[in-house]
Amino acid sequence: MTLPSSRVELWRIRPAKPPARSRLHMVTTRQIFSIVRSGRERDNWMPLTRDKIIGHDLERLAFRFTMTSEGEVVQCQISDAALDELAGMQGTESSARHAQFLSLRETIERIASDLYDEAPRFKGFVVRIFMRHLGR
Repeated sequence: MTLPSSRVELWRIRPAKPPARSRLHMVTTRQIFSIVRSGRERDNWMPLTRDKIIGHDLERLAFRFTMTSEGEVVQCQISDAALDELAGMQGTESSARHAQFLSLRETIERIASDLYDEAPRFKGFVVRIFMRHLGR
């Protein structure tokens, strides 16, 4: 056997590489739904709709509100830290939480809706938004 004299000849004697393995079979159902949700139709779709504002809870240091899903009321809350992070502030007084919530309501409701969409559904489930949910 003679050694190849050029790169072209090297290509000819190398065994063909197997085709890249398809990763499609490794995609989970959750990943598929997140891909679908990230599309244009997701921008106008929310499983939860706006309902009532309950107000600031000093014991839990969270702002409470409700949303509805198919006529069922869903309890929601966002921590004071998460509310401050969204507003780009720190240490907001409890008396100013209502105004802060109103200014960020659409964003907060979108996050709550996304969390509700990903969560297991059972009666009495409360959607709780913390700082870790803001980086999504």
